[in-house]
Amino acid sequence: MKIGPDRKLYITTGDATAPELSQDKRSLNGKILRMNLDGSIPEDNPFENSYVYSYGHRNPQGLVWMGDALYATEHGQSARDELNVIKPGANYGWPVIQGNEEKAGMETPLFQSGNETWAPSGMAAANGKLYVAALRGNAVREFDVEKNTTRPIITGLGRIRDVFVEGEYLYFVSNNTDGRGNPDEKDDKLYRVLLTNLNG
Repeated sequence: MKIGPDRKLYITTGDATAPELSQDKRSLNGKILRMNLDGSIPEDNPFENSYVYSYGHRNPQGLVWMGDALYATEHGQSARDELNVIKPGANYGWPVIQGNEEKAGMETPLFQSGNETWAPSGMAAANGKLYVAALRGNAVREFDVEKNTTRPIITGLGRIRDVFVEGEYLYFVSNNTDGRGNPDEKDDKLYRVLLTNLNG
């Protein structure tokens, strides 16, 4: 969940292992939802009397705004994880298409992991770049939207659950004790690094 610059609450929901519901705009499964802070439906939502802001998602995770654009990370079913630019009312294709597949009326991702698995989670933005926590990918990944490049910038700490930027620092938290990692006796940890130290 994130409160956007428009002071609306945005919520990501997975398909709950019922993929067909992601394409059903009457269902809240497999969606990004948008609501007023009092829980009511905004009058300018793309579908009348509906919390649905975008649909056709499998398992969207992190949300962040950079400039006027809203970005979301998403888990693929088997690899083909995604980073999408979210447009109001748009259909992101699941389960009809995934990864770099294309179909008229459906959005393809800005980035996708191909046969690699990132399991992207939380996301932050700074200096024109997106920073994404990767669980299965065991990294913090940097996405340069302008150059259309991505790379792991922090590795060796296991599963990374979430990231946050404040001022000149990037904060991130490891999540090796969630039952899927290989924790040591001192996991999990909150880390802080200077953003200037991450420039490659």
